[in-house]
Amino acid sequence: MKKYDFDQIIKRKNSVKWDGMDLRYAAHPEEILPLWIADMDFRAAEPIIEALQQRVDEGIFGYEYRPESYFQSVTSWFEKRHHWKVQEDWLLHSPGVVTSLSVIIKEFTNPGDKIVIQTPVYFPFFKIIRQNDRTLVPNPLAIRDGRYVMDFENLEKIIDQDVKMLILCSPHNPVSRVWEKDELLRLGEICFKNGIRVLSDEIHADIVFKNHTHIPFASLGKEFLENTITLISPTKTFNLAGLHTSCVIAPNGEDREKFSRAMDVLDLKSGNCFGQAATEAAFRYGEEWLEQLLVYLEDNAGYTLDFIDRRIPRVKAYKPEGTYLLWMDFRQLGLDRKELRDVLLNKAKVALHYGEWFGTEGEGFVRLNFACPKQILIRALEGIEKAVSQL
Repeated sequence: MKKYDFDQIIKRKNSVKWDGMDLRYAAHPEEILPLWIADMDFRAAEPIIEALQQRVDEGIFGYEYRPESYFQSVTSWFEKRHHWKVQEDWLLHSPGVVTSLSVIIKEFTNPGDKIVIQTPVYFPFFKIIRQNDRTLVPNPLAIRDGRYVMDFENLEKIIDQDVKMLILCSPHNPVSRVWEKDELLRLGEICFKNGIRVLSDEIHADIVFKNHTHIPFASLGKEFLENTITLISPTKTFNLAGLHTSCVIAPNGEDREKFSRAMDVLDLKSGNCFGQAATEAAFRYGEEWLEQLLVYLEDNAGYTLDFIDRRIPRVKAYKPEGTYLLWMDFRQLGLDRKELRDVLLNKAKVALHYGEWFGTEGEGFVRLNFACPKQILIRALEGIEKAVSQL
């Protein structure tokens, strides 16, 4: 078995995370540690690198079709990892999950239709709903017993005849919940009863920690299958975001045809040879790397939670059940938005995603990405500790 080194610090080139940060408020941007955007600072699995190298060595990068082996790699992965038998003809290509969401919203709803999201949530959801001239309807998550849960009672109150769609983030970004079966069943019951289509963003499906299980929403029964479009990608799991590749799982034939037509009009169906090669290699040969990654990530999460509990008790962190994202509550510090940003950037010298980007419910929170070598994580946490202690 190959042992992967996740402690290795790699100098990244032209990285949005490291070189493209919005540091307008930072006095010394070169000193900032970036734990914001959701990609990882780890070298990809060797089978993926080898597959890409083989494509480079061929030296011809013309148009390609997706071979049978590509589709088999995806379906086999989902059957093994998620106990869901996905049929090959359900699969469609897209350059990214957000692209798919935007196209589906445009094709499957009409201007003015209402779309529900469960805030705080991944902030591009807000943009693609509003810029497609649809009406955004937040159903804020509730906090019960120190854990975020779906507010089903409020969901049923806010639904009217104009609500046509709900975007499910599963596992949830940024609060890192892995939804349980009874929660998903209840959500499905409400949506089916009210004729609401579900778009299930499951890009973080493979990053799930011990004692938690990701359940594909569409796998829970016939109604779920026919009423759900699932969006998946190897990019979060295997750190391939720059290859811009993803899959849409559309079991409903009419949905599949409608989406395929829309992507054809936009000339987005072909993809690129590197994304295709990486996807197949990841799903065929990446499991060993992933299993080692999950151990490392869970250790980073545990270290971070313990550090905050012992050394920064005025900050509350919610234990992640999946993803590599930590949701942190800074409200006890009594800082406004500008003051919190100044403390984190100029005193702690760490770049995080600010909670208000994920909806009004995120005001006073931040999202921290712990998918980095532990020594970087420790430096960032010590910087936050020092900055908070001086307040």
